[in-house]
Amino acid sequence: MALAVLFQADLAELRPARTVEAVGPTLLLLGETWEMSARELEKLGPEIEEFALRLVEAYLARAEEIDAEIERLAQDWTLERMPATDRNVLRLAAAELLGVGDTPASVALDEAVELAKLYGTSASGKFVNGVLGALAREQGLVPEKA
Repeated sequence: MALAVLFQADLAELRPARTVEAVGPTLLLLGETWEMSARELEKLGPEIEEFALRLVEAYLARAEEIDAEIERLAQDWTLERMPATDRNVLRLAAAELLGVGDTPASVALDEAVELAKLYGTSASGKFVNGVLGALAREQGLVPEKA
């Protein structure tokens, strides 16, 4: 859900406040897409919405810093040249690694790679894994490669 919100905000060039406002309506649309019953949406909706909002806000609070880190680690790739899906998966996962902090780094990395594979190009999974792996190692969140 957070990816859908950030992707929409990125392509529409929404201001941060409008981005945050998009979380609730996006949940309703995704609930339909995910074929969630009204009961499931009522039960899980607040939890999903709260976590997505935390991720989006974590990115927005440090957007310039996170974007600069992504560009630095993505050697020879500017944000503008990256596919929008990859760019926004990287932004959310970096925000999760650097700001949200209650998800284990390995889980955040795995989820980001799976999102990139699912919604990105055939090379997205490897690209996202490489950039986020370097960030996680630099931050001491995962062990250095042997």
